[in-house]
Amino acid sequence: MPVPSDAELGPLAALAGSWEGDKGVDVSYHHAEGEIIETPYREKVELKPFGPVDNGTQTLFGLDYRMAAYKQGEDEPFHTEVGYWLWDAAAGQVMRCFMVPRGQVVIAGGTASADSTTLEMSAKTGSNTYGILSNQYLAEYSTTPDYSVTINVGDGEWSYEETTVYEVKAKGLTIQHTDRNTLRKVG
Repeated sequence: MPVPSDAELGPLAALAGSWEGDKGVDVSYHHAEGEIIETPYREKVELKPFGPVDNGTQTLFGLDYRMAAYKQGEDEPFHTEVGYWLWDAAAGQVMRCFMVPRGQVVIAGGTASADSTTLEMSAKTGSNTYGILSNQYLAEYSTTPDYSVTINVGDGEWSYEETTVYEVKAKGLTIQHTDRNTLRKVG
């Protein structure tokens, strides 16, 4: 299968490749400590082009997505994601679809143009389009009503800041879990 052209990938073209970043900051609630803690991390991301994918009259091009985040000084990831980044040129929509191994799926989306260097995507629980699904345990004990991410693409690097809002029902807490990092192209 031929590799899609940069024009077909639209704003995702600059993200294709292998990326690493070692300035990540994860701000999240730690159950053992009972408080919000900042955790520095490093990250590896692979984004491989594919397409077209035809859904009736809709045509998508995208990037197959694999990510792993490691606490500084550790060799085993504390967080991983698999999924797709998608571009729908006709609708001017960019999407990030991913699953995390705690049994949660997010399809976030937003409006973009082919030459956008800032991508904003969001998802909400209960949405029929850009939404969040969780396993039964998470739905009962720790719901996730909102997710948002902003990507800024530069020359040979990109950065992101994302916020996952979740509610720990037993503690009556609403937490804004944020992650941010800058990644540089390594392949």
